[in-house]
Amino acid sequence: MTTARWNTYFFKLCDAAASMSKDPSTKVGAVIVRPDKTTLGPAWNGFPRGCDDGPKLYADRATKLRRIVHAEMNAVVSAGENLKGCTIYVSPLHPCSTCAGAIIQAGIKRVVAKVPQDPPERWRDDFAEARQMLCEAGVEVEIVGSEVM
Repeated sequence: MTTARWNTYFFKLCDAAASMSKDPSTKVGAVIVRPDKTTLGPAWNGFPRGCDDGPKLYADRATKLRRIVHAEMNAVVSAGENLKGCTIYVSPLHPCSTCAGAIIQAGIKRVVAKVPQDPPERWRDDFAEARQMLCEAGVEVEIVGSEVM
């Protein structure tokens, strides 16, 4: 199978995972892919297991931001195995700097992110910092547009 077909397949898994998020404004999915193309996950953004995740908590932005676990972080901490040499697919946003740190520490070697042409302004600086961190750590980053689907 071609790289483009694999990307399409893994992004479909990411998008299906994102649809599971209870966050009404931001739905992100992530899938970790082993070197043999088998997958771990999928994962999505949401509150920690066992914590109240009712709509009122998501409606209060400050509370939501303090409680939310990003899809990438959920994928890394839920993997249950060594991730050295794996790839993480993320849609529809670039990993933030905190998730980039977790990706680096886990030994993931490649990030493939499906990012809209104009990501939200409030996140652009953090995405740039994350990209810088990933590059410094030798993690390959591939950004693809929404046209992949």
